[in-house]
Amino acid sequence: RAALALVLLPLLTPAGAVEPISVGLAIAGAAASALTGFISYPRLYCYFRECCLQRHEPRAAAALQQNLDKKLFGQHLVSKVVVKAVRGFLNNTNAKKPLALSLHGWTGTGKNFVSKIVAESIYKKGLQSKYVHQFVATLHFPHAHSINLYKDQLQSWIRGNVSVCPRSLFIFDEMDKMHAGLIDSIKPFLDYYELLDGVSYRQAIFIFLSNAGAEKITEVALDFWRNGRTREDIQLTDIQNALSVSVFNNKNSGFWHSTLIDRNLIDYFIPFLPLEYKHVKMCVRVEIESRGYAVDEDIVSRIAEEMTYFPREERIYSDKGCKTVDAKLDYYYDF
Repeated sequence: RAALALVLLPLLTPAGAVEPISVGLAIAGAAASALTGFISYPRLYCYFRECCLQRHEPRAAAALQQNLDKKLFGQHLVSKVVVKAVRGFLNNTNAKKPLALSLHGWTGTGKNFVSKIVAESIYKKGLQSKYVHQFVATLHFPHAHSINLYKDQLQSWIRGNVSVCPRSLFIFDEMDKMHAGLIDSIKPFLDYYELLDGVSYRQAIFIFLSNAGAEKITEVALDFWRNGRTREDIQLTDIQNALSVSVFNNKNSGFWHSTLIDRNLIDYFIPFLPLEYKHVKMCVRVEIESRGYAVDEDIVSRIAEEMTYFPREERIYSDKGCKTVDAKLDYYYDF
């Protein structure tokens, strides 16, 4: 407005009252001042550069809901629990602890996919954001004899990143392959502390991905199927407690006898149900469309039928979920 007023000033002032050079300098100064103010304004600054908590809570929750509804198949529990948990946490201005979600199920059921969608709902760059940190057990923590070093490194990484951005997101993949005891090193960061050495971790989000507990999830799903009930009838209360106990007692899991479970620091154990034939077909259709091709239902059916299913007699669930759909499409299309 200041710049606009100075532009109009010569038109409203008698000729000769203001020197042209003075007006030009004033306009330039006002414009520069206005531009500096705009750039320093947080929202505009974050439009050009990534900021901590880039998207406001309502937008993040809406994006999360939309993407899960559109892209995730056969996981009604996941969609419901993840959206409610993340939305409630983002809207809570006085959280007592960080949000900790543990995603469990067979390969190809969508665990990595959901963690990616959560990251993208909060930060535009998703997994590429400097505020999203992904750890893969076999890559970042490969050697059992170095577990003490890993513990120190992990604590330093989390402390340093949360100090920079309170709303940091940490994703731990392959928890079933992590050395037992290692994950307990982050217990202080997930606990109910207001501050630790002057740093608050209460706005951070931790997501754990694991195949551990998949057998228990399948057992519950099969019981429902054999009793004539649909998978949509399964509620979180039907499986969450049994799942957490199964993971806690699994010696081949990074959560084996973990204090994170023993101290109830994991907020939700979220089961990913094994995918059925119809869900595989949904995955195939979406992948074909994403590549810009018209959907050929014959090819959709052929790819779904090529997948292997279990149990051997009933052949209900895909043993690889939708994991190999992309590779199989390359065989049928000359992309």
